[in-house]
Amino acid sequence: MRVISGKFKSHSLKSVPHSNTRPTTDKVKEALFHFLGPYFDGGKALDLFAGSGNLGIEGLSRGMDHVTFVDKDSKAIKTIHENIKLLGIAEKCEVFRNDAFRALKAASNREKTFDYVFLDPPYGKISYSKLLHVLNDEKLLNNGAIVICEHAYDDKLNDLPQEFQEIKQDAYSKSISITILQYDLGGN
Repeated sequence: MRVISGKFKSHSLKSVPHSNTRPTTDKVKEALFHFLGPYFDGGKALDLFAGSGNLGIEGLSRGMDHVTFVDKDSKAIKTIHENIKLLGIAEKCEVFRNDAFRALKAASNREKTFDYVFLDPPYGKISYSKLLHVLNDEKLLNNGAIVICEHAYDDKLNDLPQEFQEIKQDAYSKSISITILQYDLGGN
């Protein structure tokens, strides 16, 4: 696993050892960031179900200002810390070991808001609808925020809050799909 582009291009990243974590493939990551724009002019991201931190680190490499990484697995948290140290980017990162829903509540209590959210939970285990409702209800997203959902090919994102508009949906194999949503409070 490696960083594809930006400041840390070609740097290798550690994977979570002996884990059920399913890292985003380079092919999917490259297509995703090609759509989002090759580089960012700042912005704050939340990498929920972060695993190794692969997606958030790619965002930092391409110009995001700050990433909050969340995972409940202790091996994943250790790996994220190792990857952050390897690249010397600790000042641009926060790492939390927590359940996704508790982490969202904690972020709300700290009045955090995000411009980008990476959602890549274990397939079939977490409701995207519930996650998106919490992101909306807790006011964690800036207007115009982009939410990237990696999910099983045959999963459909249903019962989404009306503030989320689907702007792209692509399948990258018969097992992986990406749905990109934009958060709009009605002003855009």
